[in-house]
Amino acid sequence: MTSAAPSDPNAAQIEHWNGPAGEIWVKFQARLDDQLAPLGRLAMDRAAIREGEAILDIGCGTGQTTLELVGRVGREGRVLGIDISGTMLGLARRRSAAAASPQASFEQGDAQTHCFASSSFDLAFSRFGVMFFSDPIAAFGNLRSALRKGGRLAFTCWRQPRDNPWVAVPMAAAFEHIPRPPAPEPDAPGEFAFADHDRVHSILSEAGFDNIHIEPVDEMVGRGSLDETVETTLQMGPVGVALREVPEKREVVGAALRRALAPFAGPDGVRMGAAVWIVRAENP
Repeated sequence: MTSAAPSDPNAAQIEHWNGPAGEIWVKFQARLDDQLAPLGRLAMDRAAIREGEAILDIGCGTGQTTLELVGRVGREGRVLGIDISGTMLGLARRRSAAAASPQASFEQGDAQTHCFASSSFDLAFSRFGVMFFSDPIAAFGNLRSALRKGGRLAFTCWRQPRDNPWVAVPMAAAFEHIPRPPAPEPDAPGEFAFADHDRVHSILSEAGFDNIHIEPVDEMVGRGSLDETVETTLQMGPVGVALREVPEKREVVGAALRRALAPFAGPDGVRMGAAVWIVRAENP
């Protein structure tokens, strides 16, 4: 496991994603990519990617987005995936090698502080990888410095949990049986740190971006079977985190999740609503 230096501003996130969280993500990689890929493509499609471009993939995780971006920039383009999780990057590199994608490369690092070559990318992209910075203004300022003049930013992030049945429904079911975790501090790093439209706009503006567009999009996500969806929920997200404190409640929580999720199961698996922001901006 990779340890963070105590002085690293995102030390807690580095420890988190190089520990069990990264291992669990690798375990469920195929299911997670199947669920999240359509939401990432929304931002890719709006980014107007052209062949031959250089793209920075922020929070690339196990590499699905990096490899898809490679397909969009073609043989003359290049994509650098950066992530704080060595565990997840290990799988990303194996997938890239298996796909014979020389245009893709990966670096382990914190995008808030990483020393990128100045003005070297046409696009900075992320699928749910930018909500974890301790100082998002500094982080996006650092990312902007890596963009060429006129370079673009495009990312997908979650809106409020209450607007996302995929998380709200299982949380409501599970927390009838186990303690609800304390509410995070306002603006604390986390999955829903960018749920507020005005906060996202302010961060990007203060980081020096202009032509900022924040578009709400609602989609259906899922496709895993009921058994798979219950198993994944028991180990990941807010329910998985809370359940680690009371593992003896796993069976009763699993039964509650099954009852709550069953109405969403159909021929294509468990399908539930997802509410996201598609964010675009430019480096002036």
